[in-house]
Amino acid sequence: MDGLLTVGRVAELAGVSVRTLHHYDEIGLVQPSARTAAGYRAYSAADVERLREVLVYRRLGFGLREIAELVDDPTIDADAHLRRQHALLVEQRDRAAALVAAIAGELEERAMGNRTTPEAQLKAVGAQLYDAIGSAYPATRRTEPRIAAKVWEALGDARTVLNVGAGSGSYEPTDRDVTAVEPSAVMRAQRPAGAAPCVAASAENLPFEDQSFDAAMAFSTVHHWHDPIAGLRELRRVARRVVVFTHDASDPGWRQRFWLTRDYLPEVAGLVAGRPSVDQLAQAIGARMEPVLIPWDCADGFFEAYWRRPEAYLDEPVRRAVSVWTRVGPDAERRAVNSLRDDLSSGRWAERNSELLALDAAELGLRLLVA
Repeated sequence: MDGLLTVGRVAELAGVSVRTLHHYDEIGLVQPSARTAAGYRAYSAADVERLREVLVYRRLGFGLREIAELVDDPTIDADAHLRRQHALLVEQRDRAAALVAAIAGELEERAMGNRTTPEAQLKAVGAQLYDAIGSAYPATRRTEPRIAAKVWEALGDARTVLNVGAGSGSYEPTDRDVTAVEPSAVMRAQRPAGAAPCVAASAENLPFEDQSFDAAMAFSTVHHWHDPIAGLRELRRVARRVVVFTHDASDPGWRQRFWLTRDYLPEVAGLVAGRPSVDQLAQAIGARMEPVLIPWDCADGFFEAYWRRPEAYLDEPVRRAVSVWTRVGPDAERRAVNSLRDDLSSGRWAERNSELLALDAAELGLRLLVA
């Protein structure tokens, strides 16, 4: 019995009941690999590692069927599970911190005899981050035709297309039958008249039957998803072809590719820590990867779009339409903007990045996944 733990000891350490462990054994979720001399269940180190993965996912709110699919996936090892769980827990922590701050603010108002409005009370528990970003989208976020052409070409001959995380409708092909999915009410409200019908749902739980569409697409949205791997598998479930535009942050030197993250906003590295790599995203749906170059005059104001137009990052509307700036926090944003302004005034930015001025397009880690 060296190195093995009895079912009672495992239950005690994990804070679950023996009955729960028996249930996991019966449904094949966590089956102890040994028995004591008396015939009781005994758990090896590998069994405990699997149980830990199951319990963390359970406490993150996943259902047992979803958990079974995750822990049985041969393409995801223990380290990958830890990275994913870390990212999900950090996201929960950040959301909880925002809620704590909102409630603390309301308590202060009440202590002074004030009452917050019903609208303010509801905003405190709403999807504030994405909605705040979404309200700024119209100013700078629009379809970049050269990138759109690559996305639409990747859709092939698909006639019915599901656009997940559709936002206000950029990059939706106008010559196909499109159905949009968007969780944010603010973003849905910005969809123009005549846009494709839009369903309020999340990527991880699409309300469609298997193989309902010829193709599913997701443009610059995966980083907003609660569980990117689960979301991509949902796209694969409901469509015969999947096209995803995303960012590759898996290369250890990725931060050095873009002067903004290298010299002014290193906090971006913390935002992607623990998130699935682009290789893992591609592997989850059996996709090939294609690099997407960013033209110097890119019309869509995503984070890397102004790589040859640094003055744009000094503009508040530009920053408000990009989630990175909201997520790094006001202190980091203020420091980065002030430093960039100083370097532009002194000519230091131009000295550091003179080689960029001759480029018509840059490779900054944007990728198209096609499955």
